[in-house]
Amino acid sequence: MTIAERLRASLDLPARPGLLPGDLLEGAAGEPTPAAVLVAITQRRDPGVILTVRRDDLRTHAGQIAFPGGRVDPGDAHVAAAALREAEEEVGLAPAQVELWGAADPYRTITNFSVVPIIGAVPPDLPLTPHEREVAELFEAPLAFLLDPANQRAITAEYQGRMRTYYQIDWDGRRIWGATAAMLVNLTRRMAWI
Repeated sequence: MTIAERLRASLDLPARPGLLPGDLLEGAAGEPTPAAVLVAITQRRDPGVILTVRRDDLRTHAGQIAFPGGRVDPGDAHVAAAALREAEEEVGLAPAQVELWGAADPYRTITNFSVVPIIGAVPPDLPLTPHEREVAELFEAPLAFLLDPANQRAITAEYQGRMRTYYQIDWDGRRIWGATAAMLVNLTRRMAWI
């Protein structure tokens, strides 16, 4: 079974203990805002994942590497529709180009979003265009590298007066960390059940 086939098969399994639930600070109040991201897997011999670099002037998660995505709007039929809409807005990925595989485990961010990763396959080398007000650039990173536990480092640092642990994946001079890295760690853990 290829790594992409294992990932796809793992989505059919029920959640088990050991997944990262989120990085929301303890005691934070309020219902989380529903959100979705598209984990777009390129259909090539060595598949990759399409990632964005958020602009430095955004209110939240400025400058961070992320999957295309955002909040679920009232007009979205479901979370997958939100992920597809956001991917089209942020990188010009037409929904018809995405073969949906399924949803992974929700992750609650420090900014109180409950993010559902939607996994799907896309043709390689699509002519994608970053949204000028949201995305500074986009790139493709190897799926096998991102999902290799040896490349997923747990880092402890002080944040708002508390010690926090987060995950980081360093690839090709890029720092993939926080919620994006945690969702990749969860996909790795899910694949281990196959």
